Amino acid sequence: MKTTRYSAFLSIAVILLTLFPGAWGRGMFQSRTTAGIHTHHEVPMTDGTLLATDVYFPETGEGPWPVILTRSLYSRNQGMNGFIEEGYVAVVQDTRGFGTSQGEKHVFLTDGWRPGLTDGADTIAWIRAQPWCNGKIGTAGTSALAMTQMMLAPTTKEIAAQFMNKVPANFYFDVVYPGGVFRKNLVEGWLTALGQSDLIAFYKNLPRYEEYWDYYNTVAQASNITAPGIFVGGWFDIFAKGTLEGFMARERQGGKGAQGRNYLVMQWGTHGRDTTTDYKLKPNRHEVSTSALRQKFFEHYLKGDAEALNGIPKVQYYILGDDTDPDAPGNEWRTADTWPPYPATATPFYLQPDGALGSESASGEAAHHEFTFDPNDPYPTWGGANLLPNLVAGPYDQRKHSLSRTDLLKYVSAPLDAPLEIIGEVRVRLFVSSDAPDTDFTAKLLDIYPEGDAREILVLDNIRRVKSRLGFDQAAPPLQGHEDVVELEIDLWSTAWIFNRGHRIGLHISGSNSPRFEVNTNTGADHPGPGVEMRIAHNRVYCGPQYPSALVLPVPQK
Repeated sequence: MKTTRYSAFLSIAVILLTLFPGAWGRGMFQSRTTAGIHTHHEVPMTDGTLLATDVYFPETGEGPWPVILTRSLYSRNQGMNGFIEEGYVAVVQDTRGFGTSQGEKHVFLTDGWRPGLTDGADTIAWIRAQPWCNGKIGTAGTSALAMTQMMLAPTTKEIAAQFMNKVPANFYFDVVYPGGVFRKNLVEGWLTALGQSDLIAFYKNLPRYEEYWDYYNTVAQASNITAPGIFVGGWFDIFAKGTLEGFMARERQGGKGAQGRNYLVMQWGTHGRDTTTDYKLKPNRHEVSTSALRQKFFEHYLKGDAEALNGIPKVQYYILGDDTDPDAPGNEWRTADTWPPYPATATPFYLQPDGALGSESASGEAAHHEFTFDPNDPYPTWGGANLLPNLVAGPYDQRKHSLSRTDLLKYVSAPLDAPLEIIGEVRVRLFVSSDAPDTDFTAKLLDIYPEGDAREILVLDNIRRVKSRLGFDQAAPPLQGHEDVVELEIDLWSTAWIFNRGHRIGLHISGSNSPRFEVNTNTGADHPGPGVEMRIAHNRVYCGPQYPSALVLPVPQK
């Protein structure tokens, strides 16, 4: 029994260390706050539920002080020493049902704007009423601790500033059902680590966008947000899309105080490890300090230093590129006033009958390519936006599987005559059919290196369920065989990448990316399970004038 419990603890520890990059050195397991004068409080919510809350006061100076709040699902050991030493009161709270807080555990359910369940706003009101608070309240946190901030933001006008590191903005699309497909490895692993495995079945019973998910959609709430924020993300992070959309929504549609006052930093990286064996990262990726930006941001908005943000760009982003040619463009930090940094031309690379990617749609009669998708032998995940340690994350060489598997389609451009820069959203528009009533299509954007190297480095990838083609709030009619050709768009999210001269642009299409995403049964069922039929599907992708399937890249108009 002791061995089992210890193994379970280690499994959860590994998962949570992955959730918090660098956690072993400064995170939840060695992050006890030791500075300041500590008091503990049981803070009552609107319905009377008491939430465990630690308050740390600076040891010098006289209050009232500005306040930094962190609301946590993981523990109250969140390493607040730096804030306290900078002259802030630090408040750390276990969210409802977690740690030693009372109430029923259900991630984020009571942290936003559900009627009668507004724990974040209730906590801010409690802080605001304390004699030690000077009325200036900021929030800070990473990952789930950033999501509690996003949920809080529309519910109160009493927040002065927020720092959100690697954060989703729309829980349905950014976390649980990207492309309408259950994000199996992340969601099941994370919920199990949190002791919330009961929510796995709950989420699976909500496969389409409906009212429940509205209460996790902070993008739609942007006009109610009055606090400016710093948004930090990474191109291979599991929440990259949400971080960008959260920034853009608040920057463009935010309420008074928030609109036009936000900052964005997009790093190269993943949600966890800062390494990849297949792509050599440059040391300069660490040159931008988000902690220094956070310090100046809080000094400006919480301490009234009007000059603290002088000279700091609104947007800082790392653009990736060739990792072997020292003269290649890319692998550098850039700055901008907005995101995207330039207007971009949505440039199509059309799928050709011979497997090429071309600038013009293929002429002549429609053609198609076919692959077989067997859900009992799904195409494996290798790299990309992954979280848990059972999957590698980042720009990995896809030849590990693409050279031996036959259940994929490969399209490739001619070698580039000059470097090609892309910045922004990447999409794949496909015209498809299947002999199954429903199926999935995956797409991977690759940087293919010249002969002698020949790596197929993953830039972006994602998935789309065919029955979501008419919208994510409904199930489209079943496919009726190969005569029923339908249009399907796959959102690959965003990147900043330069394909070097001599490189080729690659596109891989398949039917699965497992175990990142749950496999499609190819029967029309929402999920596989005991007694659920798993059938083989023969899937087609079409090209030609009638079916102009294409990879669409954002080429900046400089």
